[in-house]
Amino acid sequence: MQVDQNDQLQATQRWVERVVIGLNLCPFAKAVQLRGQVRYRLSAATSTEALLVDLRDELSSLHGADAAIVDTSLLVHPHVLQDFYDYNDFLAEADAELARLGLEGELQIASFHPDYCFADSEPDDLANYSNRSPFPLLHLLREASVSRAVDAFPDAARIYERNIATLRALEPDAIARLWRLR
Repeated sequence: MQVDQNDQLQATQRWVERVVIGLNLCPFAKAVQLRGQVRYRLSAATSTEALLVDLRDELSSLHGADAAIVDTSLLVHPHVLQDFYDYNDFLAEADAELARLGLEGELQIASFHPDYCFADSEPDDLANYSNRSPFPLLHLLREASVSRAVDAFPDAARIYERNIATLRALEPDAIARLWRLR
């Protein structure tokens, strides 16, 4: 099924609203989403080399933007790194690009993929859905914003555990409905 670019961004936005915010998987997401500080960027890349160029551009753009206007960015790349293991390997290249730009300590990259699977879990473990998205994407965050959010949130270190409990409490049909965003 061919999905146009607008649909891909809309599906990602619906995922953020219904899943990330709706299930409160990230208690920090709601505020930046409501303030319109999340930039959704669609990459047309069909190779990892082209994706690295788009990543470099988006990292530089986020770094140069006023945080009150753009605090975080989701770089959606539906045409490259469909295989989770290739995507996972690419994350080292993404972090190396962050270092080459001298942005370590200022920005960080979080990873989301439709087939995300934590190293210590089975592919069908519902806990994996905490990092599953409708399309492969790289979430670019400001370190200062993450630090402020973590400092303001009681027991931030337990968010991961709470997310696992939330996801495992859902029926598989509910999970399927939530992730059926296209």
